[in-house]
Amino acid sequence: MEILRTPDERFADLPDFPYEPRYVEVDDLDGGRLRVAYVEEGPEDGETVLLLHGEPSWSFLYRRMIPVLTAAGLRVVVPDLVGFGRSDKPAQQGDLSYARHVEWLRQALFDRLDLREVTLVCQDWGGLLSLRLVGEHPDRFARVVVANTGLPTGDHPMSEAFLAWQRFAATADRFDVGRVVQNGTVTELPAAVVAAYDAPFPDDSYKAAARVFPSLVPTRPDDPAAPANRAAWEGLTRFDKPFLTAFSNGDPITGGGDRVFQELVPGARGMPHTTLAGGGHFLQEDVGPELARVVLDLIASTPAPPAG
Repeated sequence: MEILRTPDERFADLPDFPYEPRYVEVDDLDGGRLRVAYVEEGPEDGETVLLLHGEPSWSFLYRRMIPVLTAAGLRVVVPDLVGFGRSDKPAQQGDLSYARHVEWLRQALFDRLDLREVTLVCQDWGGLLSLRLVGEHPDRFARVVVANTGLPTGDHPMSEAFLAWQRFAATADRFDVGRVVQNGTVTELPAAVVAAYDAPFPDDSYKAAARVFPSLVPTRPDDPAAPANRAAWEGLTRFDKPFLTAFSNGDPITGGGDRVFQELVPGARGMPHTTLAGGGHFLQEDVGPELARVVLDLIASTPAPPAG
């Protein structure tokens, strides 16, 4: 597997993101190793909040939430998915699959970091990957907050907005990551913020994951990822720990997807589900502090059971 690594100098002077990266290595499932970057802030003995970004962003997306959570005494872990941010980037789209990304994330979170009693916050592909892990390894999670995400099986039609995005990612001559994020927010992003989303990708050769991720979303029942996602849903329909939806009101891609979780996940019953006004697809940019406070309220109202 050909692997690219973004030069460190690309990440100099990031606005409001002073956090030093840490790294673990995972098996690339092709005879080599992949370096996975993550940020960890807050007290080591605090409850663990895992923040997972999606496509085509990176941990920088959570910079408005990290300080709110750590100020409350929480340990915050924010990885960069393989192919994004400071993590290694497979150069060939053919080396990237839904199954591989789930396994790379599982290795990083469980085998290397040994995260337990996790409060998961996930958006976009952060949910497509981590909800597989919730379904398959429910014992690792104490609570779940889903925001503008889903776990598609290909058994139901996708929105036209998503299909248009899928076509664009696959065929557009130019794929400007910073502009993609800007188009998915309600607020106007400063130029330095747009540049920070472009930073992981010095040129198009680094964008294999960013380009291919939309086509990896199951849109047909016979998709290669569909059976495993269906099996994960079986696990989610037994998940009875606190499960909260916090979608925004301005996302044409995932709008309405919160109802599926509310209806099917036992832990979602009776929870104070919320819709965050003023947020686009990347609601962390638009209403990040508000989403962080939703997470804090959930943790405060649902104490985790004592270890052991």
